Amino acid sequence: MIEVLGMELGKVLAMLGAALAVALAGTGSAIGVGAAGEAAAGLVSEDPDKFGSALVLQLLPGTQGIYGLLVGFMILMKIGLIGEVGEISTATGFYYFLGSLPIAIGGLTSAIAQGKTAVAGIGMLARRPEESGKAIVMAIMVETYAVFALLISMLIVMLVK
Repeated sequence: MIEVLGMELGKVLAMLGAALAVALAGTGSAIGVGAAGEAAAGLVSEDPDKFGSALVLQLLPGTQGIYGLLVGFMILMKIGLIGEVGEISTATGFYYFLGSLPIAIGGLTSAIAQGKTAVAGIGMLARRPEESGKAIVMAIMVETYAVFALLISMLIVMLVK
């Protein structure tokens, strides 16, 4: 058994995967929510009545961070860091690491793209507030790819024995 930092390599790889899922998807969400928040603050400073619609658009890029957190928890539970502790082979740890990559990378990129789409939607709200539904649908379209990444990550993690 190979050890790294006094821990079996399998657990280290799995924890690295969990950390990447949470950190990268969370970073994308922070960037997306932050960009949309800046645009929303500008809009609301001019027209406070548009707060609700702007807030919905700002919140959308935050879901990828939640997805990454979910996959991170799933991995930690399966390797025994939450719950029962068991041995994890290097191969198993590597599979968990690979399972984290779709949501880590997909979450990062889709949250940033969704933030940009939300910013554009907030710009649309400024000129045509009656089109808020269209702005929300445009931002949700980006979410589709984060959901695909989440599903693949979850399937991989659940199928690892």
